[in-house]
Amino acid sequence: MDRRSALRFAGLGGLAAAGGAGAAGMPVTASAAPLDALAAPPYAPSGRRPRYRRASWSQQFQPGHGWSAGGAGTASANPGDTAVFTRGSQSIRVTTAGSGVQSYVRRTGMDGLDLSARMIRLVFRVADVTHLSRVAFYLGTDGLKNVFGWRLHTHSATAANYVQSGEWVTVNLQWSDVTTASGSYSLSAQGEPSVRSGFTDMSFAVYDDAAGPVTYHLQAIELVPAATTVFPRGAVSVTFDDSHVSVHDLARPVMDPYGIPGTVYNIADAVGTASCLDLGKMRSLQDSSGWEMAGHAYATAAHAAGYAQLSAQQVDDDFRKLREWLVGNGFTSEHFAYPHGVFQKTTDGVPVDLLAGRHFSTARSIAFDTVESFAPAMPYRLKALTGVTDGPGVGGTTLANVIGAGGPLDRCARGGWLILCLHKVVAGTPAASTEISQAGLRQLMTEIQKRGIAVLTVQEAMAYYS
Repeated sequence: MDRRSALRFAGLGGLAAAGGAGAAGMPVTASAAPLDALAAPPYAPSGRRPRYRRASWSQQFQPGHGWSAGGAGTASANPGDTAVFTRGSQSIRVTTAGSGVQSYVRRTGMDGLDLSARMIRLVFRVADVTHLSRVAFYLGTDGLKNVFGWRLHTHSATAANYVQSGEWVTVNLQWSDVTTASGSYSLSAQGEPSVRSGFTDMSFAVYDDAAGPVTYHLQAIELVPAATTVFPRGAVSVTFDDSHVSVHDLARPVMDPYGIPGTVYNIADAVGTASCLDLGKMRSLQDSSGWEMAGHAYATAAHAAGYAQLSAQQVDDDFRKLREWLVGNGFTSEHFAYPHGVFQKTTDGVPVDLLAGRHFSTARSIAFDTVESFAPAMPYRLKALTGVTDGPGVGGTTLANVIGAGGPLDRCARGGWLILCLHKVVAGTPAASTEISQAGLRQLMTEIQKRGIAVLTVQEAMAYYS
């Protein structure tokens, strides 16, 4: 294997086909030709990607698995589909009825499972998400009469979606993500589950939008170690997009007294222009306060258009120029955030997250069905909560909701990794969902500190699991 092939193989996560499917956690590209034409990047990622967490309990749906597909929303199923899989020799295939009613793959009456210090890892695929409504997971006892529920994906026609058509995706479910309880199970006001062990029943559920069927494949349900031994109260990363100068002038004076650094995702072309950071302020944030200077785009035009409006070559060129610019100016971060949070496909059909893997160690989205985990299930689709604001009637995610009982901070404090995506800080009242006031930012820092949640840059967070 020559150097170019080796870099390409490493940068694309070692993507390999098995029965027509890609490696777990990585998308499948229908056309390799645009990728083959790309030159090796001069600054390839260091390879500090999350270590794979081995399962302490695993169901991979190989022959004799004993699980069944059902529900009024199921039209057909094959418990041993050998045509599409990404592990072993088969997966479970289910097609919904197009009725909007629950379709599931489940098993009850298993030996009791202890999830006290574990999270659930799911590997699944949706052939076409056009009619996908949502995906959920249920864990319980007594034939699921007592049950905890996770809504792990709600599909949107407009927002960034973690689940894309024809791609194997991996999702980690933590106790920070549980949203419902019934039967003898309950959640406290802060979302704490009444029990964490003794579970005998599991159900993976898919709902279509009642306008057409959905075909899905389930490959694995596993238990893997949670991060509570390292971060018993969870971890938060405070990130800022778009290189606004207010990060230096208004956010830094608030965060420095708490000893909290942030991660800034920068647009290289914007640096040094009006209302944006210049190199001196970026270096001061990095060198004097421990902030991370990461990448968001090289060209302002590429950022404005979004990578899904560009060809694979154009996106790769923007990645390459951005990485060279960061390295050339002394910024050590290998981390990236997608323009507009979107990681779909380029105009010639190449998944943008595959291209990101050629140049960076992680890439952050703004998908937020669940709190991110340690280690991330898909490091090139990092989940983040965006639009946090204390502005009245401006949309977004209200600060009151973030810091309120049972909100994202309380959920994070049960062991998750909450990545906050902020943009501009203002001295007065915010006028848009991309703004937060200095007073609101101070309140957010206070609430994080009160809960004893660790605050890490993205670079620091990834160092623990790479």
